Amino acid sequence: MISGLTEDAIFENSEYAGHAGHVGPLQEFVVRKAGMHDIGPILSLINGYAAKGIMLPRTELEVSEDIRDFSVVVTAGRLLGCGALHFYSPSIAEIRSLAVAEDAKTHGIGRRLIEALVREASSYSLDAVFAFTYVADFFRKMGFQEVERGELPLKAWKDCVRCPKFQCCDEIAVIRILNPEYCRHFQQYRQSEESHLVQLPVLRGLEPAN
Repeated sequence: MISGLTEDAIFENSEYAGHAGHVGPLQEFVVRKAGMHDIGPILSLINGYAAKGIMLPRTELEVSEDIRDFSVVVTAGRLLGCGALHFYSPSIAEIRSLAVAEDAKTHGIGRRLIEALVREASSYSLDAVFAFTYVADFFRKMGFQEVERGELPLKAWKDCVRCPKFQCCDEIAVIRILNPEYCRHFQQYRQSEESHLVQLPVLRGLEPAN
């Protein structure tokens, strides 16, 4: 899913002066799982980018159903960023719905979100997490590696079919390996009538991120 991130979302700028309503350098950032009271701010953040054609719009019902997927970054009672870990199989999940407030993009909010979501994936013993993005450099700095998009039929019919770029998707697929055995033994995820696995490209020469 297209994200409201830019490459500078990994950096922290301690020299940012801030002003009323904006993020200042002395404020404490808290990363936590989202609660139902976060639905409004999450929708505002995501749909603000959706209005610019950067992200897919989300409804209150959709975010309510998926709220347990979300983690958020807050400071002084304000939500600055959100991201979700969406499971596709017992072994792999997608990092999606990443968005950072416009005035907080030089405070490492994107990095904090990715780190939290990767930790969560590891706590579930997942083999890998993947994402679709236009800012591959940001994800490379976070230990992801670019791969061919392959075929993801479950994702396509569930999410991508609503996207205006469904027929001409130009997003980049990236993946981060969490389990070294995944590289040595995993060949492909295949969709079948007996499982809900997602078909990913054959991964050759990939190594787990440190």
